[in-house]
Amino acid sequence: MATTSTAAPKPIDDFGLWLSAFTQPTVLTELGALVVCIALALGITWLLRRALRMQDEKTSVLFGRRLIDGVMFPLLLLTLAYVARALLMAALPLAAFKVAIPVLVSLVVIRVGVKVLQAAFASAPWVRALERTISWVAWLAMVLWVSGLLPVVLAEMDQITWKIGTTTLSLRTTIEGILTAGAVLILSLWVSAAIETRLLRKAAGADLSLRKAASNATRALLMFVGLIIALSAVGIDLTALSVLGGAVGVGIGFGLQKLASNYVSGFVILAERRLRIGDNVRVDNFEGRILDINARYTVIRAPAGRESIVPNELMVINRVENLSTALTRVWQTTVVSVAYGSDVEQVSALLLDAVLAQDDALKEPAPLVALSAFGADGLEFTVGYWIESGDNSDQLRLRSLVNRRILQSLQAHGLEIPYPQRVVHLQRVPPAERPGSAVHESR
Repeated sequence: MATTSTAAPKPIDDFGLWLSAFTQPTVLTELGALVVCIALALGITWLLRRALRMQDEKTSVLFGRRLIDGVMFPLLLLTLAYVARALLMAALPLAAFKVAIPVLVSLVVIRVGVKVLQAAFASAPWVRALERTISWVAWLAMVLWVSGLLPVVLAEMDQITWKIGTTTLSLRTTIEGILTAGAVLILSLWVSAAIETRLLRKAAGADLSLRKAASNATRALLMFVGLIIALSAVGIDLTALSVLGGAVGVGIGFGLQKLASNYVSGFVILAERRLRIGDNVRVDNFEGRILDINARYTVIRAPAGRESIVPNELMVINRVENLSTALTRVWQTTVVSVAYGSDVEQVSALLLDAVLAQDDALKEPAPLVALSAFGADGLEFTVGYWIESGDNSDQLRLRSLVNRRILQSLQAHGLEIPYPQRVVHLQRVPPAERPGSAVHESR
């Protein structure tokens, strides 16, 4: 009777025999080939970085901050190492390449995972923990591969199974599915980060907002496709997503409507382009410049440095004042009071000269000086002038320069700037009516 063999793979070979292979003279040839591969990988990476003009791109996934910091160098080195191994395999027994190839594969996996996560989630607190997890898993797989224990461990994992409904899963299938899902999601993040960097490079104003909307939509689409592929890799039946979609719809209808509204509002803001990155706005008595418009919220920074994170729904349903108009000029005014009796023509000329002395104040249209009111303490003049639109600090600086020049001119010509004065009248009381007088001496 025939029997089928289900024996597990052989365990690791003799360790002494494995080490003795590194004492053979042919190892020097392998090490020389590895040195040549490293030199070629460095040279090709340097040439590609110069050809693509990526020297200043410190956050690039492919090249990173330094020449060997990105993904391109270990990826080229791994490719050249495979080519060298194929050429040397027919001529001599290999020892060094059996270790070098797994190390390089682990290095590529770690570098891709870490750089993509840094580019996609630069400020997330959990990125560091996930980077360490990727590093530990990759190096552990490398050790198992080099030692020959990987087939043994995989065979043992195949023996651990459980049943979910009509599907039978093993520990090996689950781990492989999770790793495949992680690889697909990292690839999706990499592509979306590259597209976002390319779209937002050298963009400003309305073009920046439109490209930001396209970037967010592309990332959401790639993440959705990656999630579908990841679920298929894990072994989940996609027909079950109809039930999940119904549950998510009910959740949005009852508990997640605010979150969904913020996301929809974010795409509406970016698509309409009525509010753009860089605009000065006032929302709910908070005034500042729009730094970023994300899918869920908008970041506004005040001139004093405070930042406000405003949900996009508030930017759509509330009244928002956009202080950055289509005009490139801003009308600015200041009010000055002088004492009654001052020469109106002289004061007007001095105020006009104070504005014309400032280079940032536009000469065309011309500034205007008007006697605007008869105040309680003096004559009130309003000085108005046009300036090029800038941030609040520039406008405040120019107003200060104009006011200081006005003050110097008025003081130099002896013109008084009045201050509130009040007259107190003292009523004289006859001595007979004063308290303590001798009005009762007759008693």
